[in-house]
Amino acid sequence: MEITGKVHCFFEQSGTFKNEFIKLGIPAEDYDIQNNFGETDHVIDLFGEIEKAYEGGASCFDSITCNDLIMAFFPCIYFCENNQLYFTGKHHNLVGLSAKKRADIILERSINRQRMYELCLKLFTTCDSKDIRLVVENPYATQHYLVENFPYRATFVDKNRALRGDYFNKPTQYWFVNCEPTNGYSEQMRRKLRNIASTKSGIKAGICSQERSMISSDYARNFICDFIIGKKQIGSLLSLFEDETD
Repeated sequence: MEITGKVHCFFEQSGTFKNEFIKLGIPAEDYDIQNNFGETDHVIDLFGEIEKAYEGGASCFDSITCNDLIMAFFPCIYFCENNQLYFTGKHHNLVGLSAKKRADIILERSINRQRMYELCLKLFTTCDSKDIRLVVENPYATQHYLVENFPYRATFVDKNRALRGDYFNKPTQYWFVNCEPTNGYSEQMRRKLRNIASTKSGIKAGICSQERSMISSDYARNFICDFIIGKKQIGSLLSLFEDETD
């Protein structure tokens, strides 16, 4: 796709995608309520902005045009497969608790998931209604809540992010609203992959931790070139943009 405006990176404190867009000549800015990495250009309550936009009120969406793109890394903690362990009562955090305490935790988590589901659907609907181009990232698993319980189906799954230079061998699903992905393939294996146990926090980091959710700058560049702007990268191992006669 052609982006003649700006990329608005929602829920991305790290600046990873923002900075790679900028390196590729596309203006980009980060939006989040936190600024743990010192990269957030707009410290803003995105949930509040989504609510206001959905109800027709003034919000940050008013300055976003059809020439722009929103790339949203929507929080996954209540959608990922780890969450299912709570609802089946099998999560290690529930071990040794009374039946009442386990139920209280599960019920609270259910309320929180419902809230996040509503906000996610309102984000999709707002952009759909306003003809704003939107790309949303979330981990993929068969037990991911949005796989079978969401009116918008993921456009595709990148089954192994490590093949495009990421830290983890991790499948990720992407939704494209009001736009279509391009179809490149920049293959770039990292020399050493990480696993959950090798992160700074060790196994306690979990599959939805901040460190586990981090994406490498190599992967961000390759993803943007392959699926957003359709840019052939000289030196990539494989590319669907190459002419077969080359």
